[in-house]
Amino acid sequence: MDEDLVKKARQIHEEVITIDTHNDINVKNFTAQKNYTQDLDTQVTLPKMEKGGIDVTWLIVYTGQEELNAAGYKAAYETAMSKFDAIHRLVKEIAPNEIGLATTSEEVRDLVSRGKKVAMIGVENGYPVGTDIKNVEKFYDLGARYMSLSHNGHSQLCDSNTGEADSQWLHGGLSDLGKKVVQEMNRLGMMIDVSHPSKEAMRQMIELSEAPLIASHSSARGLCNHSRNLDDEQLLWLKENGGVIQTVAFDSYLNTEKHNAYEAAVNKVYAEVGEKVGFKLLPRTDVRQMNTEERETYYEDFRRVRKLAQPKVQKLKEKVPPVDVSDFVNHVDYLVEKIGVDHVGICSDFDGGGGIEGWNDASQSFNITLELVKRGYTREEIAKLWGENLLRVLDEVQDVAQRLQKS
Repeated sequence: MDEDLVKKARQIHEEVITIDTHNDINVKNFTAQKNYTQDLDTQVTLPKMEKGGIDVTWLIVYTGQEELNAAGYKAAYETAMSKFDAIHRLVKEIAPNEIGLATTSEEVRDLVSRGKKVAMIGVENGYPVGTDIKNVEKFYDLGARYMSLSHNGHSQLCDSNTGEADSQWLHGGLSDLGKKVVQEMNRLGMMIDVSHPSKEAMRQMIELSEAPLIASHSSARGLCNHSRNLDDEQLLWLKENGGVIQTVAFDSYLNTEKHNAYEAAVNKVYAEVGEKVGFKLLPRTDVRQMNTEERETYYEDFRRVRKLAQPKVQKLKEKVPPVDVSDFVNHVDYLVEKIGVDHVGICSDFDGGGGIEGWNDASQSFNITLELVKRGYTREEIAKLWGENLLRVLDEVQDVAQRLQKS
């Protein structure tokens, strides 16, 4: 490889602020004994961020979609609170000298200038809001600066993209409470995330919102026909709205055919290796049915099997190529061409299913910059993609909030 090109990419990567907008967490990794200062087998840790030159990680307060009733809301709220607590523990008790919490672009720039890593907080699924709109402000006060109003399955606030599978919709977009939540997020200065809601819900959010929106982890439907991606019409809405789409490094949202072929081949290897050590590879649908403890045990065992299978998997890649950094940047190219470089960003969805060949954890983040430089992106464009666009939207959302609070 051209040494000058690598050198140029290294310099750009070190100079720009690199923001990854969606990283899931497990509260078990936020204790005094086991945490992000250590080299855990999670895709994001402080050493991995350091090695990969990632400045800002949006840590996600995620709750799965359960029933729309008081018991479901209560359990979801408790789950959300445990994740907020974990993130606050990281920045206040576990590693206060290494990472700080930011809620504005100024705080991001200040922490980065002092050589610290930065945590920001996003809420994935508005389900834990329940029916009490005051919870939106509670989440804001705890540091949340974006929230999606649904996840996989319709919430009490809006329909999910998953309704596409059977054309079953609950609200026909936003519910009445969802509309109030959109206005409340505008009032507070919290970005609205459209990465999981339905197309109609997104249309209504854009109509209602006085501030720009984000898609925190979505790619281009024009390149990969998955309901989690935004189609060309949605992209134009987002451009007109002044928002940003954070291209996601999730293999099945980048190239479904390539992903399916590789997954089938690699699962065969995992099944064979697993059989030797008494592990049975299960379909995802079965794993989803498990309770939390069973699921965690299953994934722990699965991680061990994957390690054992590594040599065979490496060999397999020569015959069946996995989705890689080039596939990811194809989406960046497509999005930039469709809506312009000011409306596109970068996201991994690490520890939530994300990760591709060449960018499989935070330590490999430079590979994205290298590929962008190879394709002729300038330093200024790379700075926008890696974080400046997202910070611009955050500023604009907070400006709208200031105006609304004065009126």
